[in-house]
Amino acid sequence: MLLDKIIEGIQMVKGKDISVINLKKNTNFICDYFVICNGDSHNQVYAISQSIEKITVEKLQKKPWHVEGLKNKEWILVDYISIVVHIFQKQIRFYYDIENLWNHNSIHKKI
Repeated sequence: MLLDKIIEGIQMVKGKDISVINLKKNTNFICDYFVICNGDSHNQVYAISQSIEKITVEKLQKKPWHVEGLKNKEWILVDYISIVVHIFQKQIRFYYDIENLWNHNSIHKKI
């Protein structure tokens, strides 16, 4: 349910290239999923983070535990403990390429 609302929040403001990485098989990892997406500008990256927070509060009464990156708006991390959302500007996403860091032991799904 939370995962669905996070994806809905991303899609509401035209977030791009949404990936979900299932980390449940990684026994030493603290969360169950990474959700990764990107926007085209600082403003869109910020809007995606705000859309996610708005929909999860309105529909599930669930606020993120922690949010980072709001100042530079190149990579915003929204942490719901069981799900960690990474919202990148496109060039920053390709530079860090975190999908490939986790792809070997995880189930990776593009949306």
